[in-house]
Amino acid sequence: MNRRLILTALLAPLALASLPAPAAAQSRLDFTLVNRTGYEINEVYVSSSASSNWGSDILGQDTLVNGNHTDVRFNPGARGCQWDIKVVYTDGDETEWSKVNLCSVSKITLFWNRQAGTTRAVTE
Repeated sequence: MNRRLILTALLAPLALASLPAPAAAQSRLDFTLVNRTGYEINEVYVSSSASSNWGSDILGQDTLVNGNHTDVRFNPGARGCQWDIKVVYTDGDETEWSKVNLCSVSKITLFWNRQAGTTRAVTE
């Protein structure tokens, strides 16, 4: 075997390893949830508006501290645009939003309105 062939054989796996991995399939429903409430969020639920069940907390054992965000990813096969969202704070308070059109949203930022005593969601 000549030197050039040996060098090519040795470098080929390195070249393949440096290629970007294929991106995971994204859903048009995927969005980023940003916590700007001033409080820590313990649980987040996202459920189809057609469902009567919230399902599992998408944060699992994690929390969403003020100033941080989490990316909410859907199975690419998820259907429908209308989704309900519920957040539960560390003190047990809850806030819900119904029929959020996730087909037209890429980011949801949550803010606490001290005067009204409510959490508002701003979509982008």
